[in-house]
Amino acid sequence: MMEKVFVKDRNFYRRVAVMAFPIIAQNVITIGVNMMDTVMLGKFGEIQLSASSLANDFINIFQILCMGMGCGAAVLTAQYWGSGNVDSLKKTAATMLRFETVISALFTLAVLFFAPAIMHIYTADADVIAKGVIYFRWSIPTFFLMGISLTLTQILRSIRDVRIPLYTSIVSFFVNIFFNWIFIFGKLGMPRMEIAGAALGTVIARVVEAAVIGGYFFLYEKKVGFRFRDIFRPCGEVVRKYFEYSLPVMASDSLLAFGNSAVAIIIGHMGTAFVAANAIIAMVMRFCTVFTSGMGQASHTVIGNRLGEGKREQAYHEAVTLLALSVVLGLITAVVMRLVGPAILGFYEISEETYEIGIGMLNAVSLMVVFQAMQSTITKGVLRGGGDTKFVMFIDAGFLWLVSVPLGYLTGLVLHLDAFTVMLSLRIDWVIKSLIGAKRILSKKWMKQIDL
Repeated sequence: MMEKVFVKDRNFYRRVAVMAFPIIAQNVITIGVNMMDTVMLGKFGEIQLSASSLANDFINIFQILCMGMGCGAAVLTAQYWGSGNVDSLKKTAATMLRFETVISALFTLAVLFFAPAIMHIYTADADVIAKGVIYFRWSIPTFFLMGISLTLTQILRSIRDVRIPLYTSIVSFFVNIFFNWIFIFGKLGMPRMEIAGAALGTVIARVVEAAVIGGYFFLYEKKVGFRFRDIFRPCGEVVRKYFEYSLPVMASDSLLAFGNSAVAIIIGHMGTAFVAANAIIAMVMRFCTVFTSGMGQASHTVIGNRLGEGKREQAYHEAVTLLALSVVLGLITAVVMRLVGPAILGFYEISEETYEIGIGMLNAVSLMVVFQAMQSTITKGVLRGGGDTKFVMFIDAGFLWLVSVPLGYLTGLVLHLDAFTVMLSLRIDWVIKSLIGAKRILSKKWMKQIDL
């Protein structure tokens, strides 16, 4: 039985590891930056911590959209790279960059003109809204900068170039921590800016990310050889194909982003203590799931490249192995969360009420994390790598909106149940997606070789 589940070829595991570990390291660094942000702002009380958390929930909508645009393009570029079709790969990247610029402009305008209204959606607390508006004002440049770095990172990963995004994250980590320390606390002669300083430090780090990744991709990368002038080249023959495969990804990620935002809104209206606890538990969750998320993202490239080579049966067997590995990693992650979660909660300067709420949330997500690992590998990895983007669109966001959000609203804002029950309700879609997605993989219906 084990022989049927796990691939025997050691090169496969080596290839997954080579792809996954730089992504994992990059995710650890990103989470470390966010964790330091919350620790530093936590020194000034739960209002500023909650405000930055809710403002970032809106910014995360844009981040997920960028991931959708990049991953949608990577569905094509991974297979183009596997088949050696560099010209179509360039045209796909150009189409993605044009679209990303438009989306970046829309989010910039939204924050520029409607920051108070956006914050009011997330919370009714006037003090939190006021601090969130300050954070938004200083974060305005971040959208164009993140758009460049996030989308180009997905293209680089699809051609197995994972080093530059990793090195960039390392540099960004130290830049962010250094400037946060200066501007949040007013060091080296600078004024103490508190929440505004957190936003400014992050923007400076985004400038570095965009400069390094954009500079490398447009000036130095040689395997594809994409240059700035290629953005303006005629791309008519790949535009339809790009939107055919990427629109379901973007639609899925958009619905997922707004669904996660709806979750944040539900928590936001449960009180500042719930918001602060959720900000910390979300950080614990991201920290503990870096291995499962990294393997999920690596699966996208591995499966996409394999199908681009025309090796369908090998792709299927590898997909089953990746699914099994996600279960193993999910179980390990659950144990780690239970061990380190309470200690991380205790590290923050929070009230006893917030700590107890956080423990309830931690107990819920540690039960559900196995399914989080499975659905990450299934939806973000195997099925998207196989070009099955429409199916992913239906299950990835559908159950979040149809099940988790209504249940979370009912248990949190109507019945006012405990944090454990509310968080379990808000994450129940992970279970449903995992079971349906696993059945889809075994059916082999997800393998869609793109007309190259």
